[in-house]
Amino acid sequence: MHNTLFNQRRIFLSVIITAAFIGALLASGGVSQSQTGAAQVSGRDVTILVTAMPQNDRARALAAKLQPEDFVVTEEKKKQRILSVKRASEAPTIIAVLIQDDLVSHVNNEIQCVKDFIREAPEGSRVMTAYISTGSLRVAQDFTTDRARAAESLRIIAGSRSASTYSPYIQVSEALRRFDAQPAGRRLMLLVSDGLDLSQGFRNASPLFSLYLDQAISEAQRRGVAIFPFFAPSAGWTRWNRLAVNYGQGALNRLADETGGEAFFSGSDFVTFDPYFKELNELLDRQWLITYRSGNTGSGFRRIEVTTDYELHLHHPAGYRAREDEH
Repeated sequence: MHNTLFNQRRIFLSVIITAAFIGALLASGGVSQSQTGAAQVSGRDVTILVTAMPQNDRARALAAKLQPEDFVVTEEKKKQRILSVKRASEAPTIIAVLIQDDLVSHVNNEIQCVKDFIREAPEGSRVMTAYISTGSLRVAQDFTTDRARAAESLRIIAGSRSASTYSPYIQVSEALRRFDAQPAGRRLMLLVSDGLDLSQGFRNASPLFSLYLDQAISEAQRRGVAIFPFFAPSAGWTRWNRLAVNYGQGALNRLADETGGEAFFSGSDFVTFDPYFKELNELLDRQWLITYRSGNTGSGFRRIEVTTDYELHLHHPAGYRAREDEH
């Protein structure tokens, strides 16, 4: 059932984004597309987070059998030398939890689920909590190893258009920069948002042409942060406008895909976050932190591909932007 819904969702979003692309192309008379982002880079060593996305019991069994030597990393279609592969149990989690403050009020019914997720994070995890509200990032708790303290820092949301931000991705980028002071590990962001970027007005809210979305993807890729968004409608456009929902979900889906995460939504609203957290926790157990030595030189965007001999779908950052001063 999940596999069917997953495929339907992908097909649906592909249709919506394609339609948005054609409409924008006709309106503007052209498209300029740029690659954004970078990975956790230290000199020529690149660290990426890889998540297995099994859709059935057979794939789950294959994922459980994976060994460090099973992975192959290519950068710009050239095989790279892997330096280390750490399982989920060997790499601490560093998690930022961001919640958009103007979402519909029944998101407050799910705050306890978010608190439980934080408390149940692995021992040694570092957690930050923050709210996206009226154009600013309001940090409730900066990164701490005290998971109980981080959980208790969460509050109910405003649930009002007075707390709206014209683009949640500005605050996402700001939150991502706070990872700079954190140690190496599995870097994750849980983003509860409607995903809609209104910075250029509604007519230009397509996820294909959002400058702030591009910047957030770039910031996440450069720091090796995988983003896992939960969609919830806001008290504004996405509460009643279907196209706004499509734009928001499309943007969240792109944010997840290009950073190595997974977006969670069902229809134009939600009933509960419980099934989202169940799947998310399963995915976090099927992660590997891979460090490899890049054999490429020069600056520019470098596309990454991670494969195994098994028939498994792996999520990882789409790539990273290298700079001359990193070599």
